[in-house]
Amino acid sequence: MTHSSPIAGLRARLLHAASRLPLVLEPDTPERDLAVLLAEQRAALAATLLEHGALLFRGFHVKGITDFERFVSVTGWKHLNYTYRSTPRTRVAQGVYTATEFPATLEIPLHNENSYQREWPNKVAFCCLRPAHSGGETPIADMRNVNAALGERLLDEFEHRGVQYIRHYRPHMDLSWQTVFQTEDREQLARFCNARGIIHEWLEDGTLRTIQRSQGVACHPVLRERTFFNQAHMFHVSSVGEEGAKALIELFGHDRLPRHACFGNGGEIPAADLLIIRSALANASIEFAWQAGDILLIDNLQAAHGRRPYQGTRSVFATLLDPHS
Repeated sequence: MTHSSPIAGLRARLLHAASRLPLVLEPDTPERDLAVLLAEQRAALAATLLEHGALLFRGFHVKGITDFERFVSVTGWKHLNYTYRSTPRTRVAQGVYTATEFPATLEIPLHNENSYQREWPNKVAFCCLRPAHSGGETPIADMRNVNAALGERLLDEFEHRGVQYIRHYRPHMDLSWQTVFQTEDREQLARFCNARGIIHEWLEDGTLRTIQRSQGVACHPVLRERTFFNQAHMFHVSSVGEEGAKALIELFGHDRLPRHACFGNGGEIPAADLLIIRSALANASIEFAWQAGDILLIDNLQAAHGRRPYQGTRSVFATLLDPHS
């Protein structure tokens, strides 16, 4: 469905007639330069993103990281460094990282970026320079639909109780603390944790334990809409499946799992509620096949994102923008 574009020089259309996101924006003539267009129309860009929640820029001459950097720089939004990590990534330029480097055979469930932290980006931008041979989509979901499916009871409970994330860092299991905190220095790690309310302790076997209580919901800074905003469904041990969870508990014990999530007061999150959350996100999922040169810009509180498994080489990069603390 074609829409009039609020950004001059672009054609606009909805990818799916039944969904407001993503809005696909393409050049009205082949010679258009995306960075030049947006540099002159930042207010229109922000307003369009606010209205639709996700924008897919397609058909521009985006050939490399430098082109993506130009796009990011003209938006005027500041970078957020990816520290206190939950997934492996590689920094390739100022504020630009590879998309999550989990094995290609694994799926990354839908989530809001950094919603397990007290610091997060209000916007996230992705750039595809080389789509996978098959699969590798970055599904997105309108959080308005997710919130409606969750219902007021669950939103109220997560708002009231928050979420507590417990992590144990050991050699050769999940991410190392050096990778997560981007340092080899224990004193620097301590300063980082103390500044952000992350409880940390070194156990007798050299394992590092961290505990942080974060929000269960968030309020959009402009729209003032309440939205589910946490990663309990990803950190909870049940995220690896029934057999996987059983194996981890038998190996480490329930109190020393590599990752786990509970309510902020330490109470367990009911399995039925986690199922509702995972189903709400999955049912709201919208997919599109990446094309080389695509840039996807999302409002992190209005849209969740994930990653499908894939085959072949895939080059997708991401940057975290407009920090909130």
